[in-house]
Amino acid sequence: MADEYLERVAGELADLALADERRSADNRIVDEIGEIVGASSQTLQEAFLTAVRVRRAETRARQLLAERAAEQMNKATPLISQDEAADAEVVDEPSEAPAPAQQSDSETEAVMEEIDNLIKPTRPGRR
Repeated sequence: MADEYLERVAGELADLALADERRSADNRIVDEIGEIVGASSQTLQEAFLTAVRVRRAETRARQLLAERAAEQMNKATPLISQDEAADAEVVDEPSEAPAPAQQSDSETEAVMEEIDNLIKPTRPGRR
């Protein structure tokens, strides 16, 4: 039971820290939380840092797999053949870059509510 609680808390803290790191671009947050947690519980600190490493490794692995899949798709189904490219008309018009996606207020509120729910203190056996 205690192990479940430890893993759940460490995972929630890791998720929150990594989300904050992405939003703020401050990569020191993980170290700061690790130090704070470690001052009271070395066990939780180790579980937290392990959870962070696991999530980062998963992200890198998924990115690599997605890149490889995209490369295979490009090799397997070229959008235009070499002959078609030679025959294509060249147009020298500047293209406009698409506007970056904006997050609506309701989406932002939903994300903040989810974060609030994750950081509420929990007790063993309760969810």
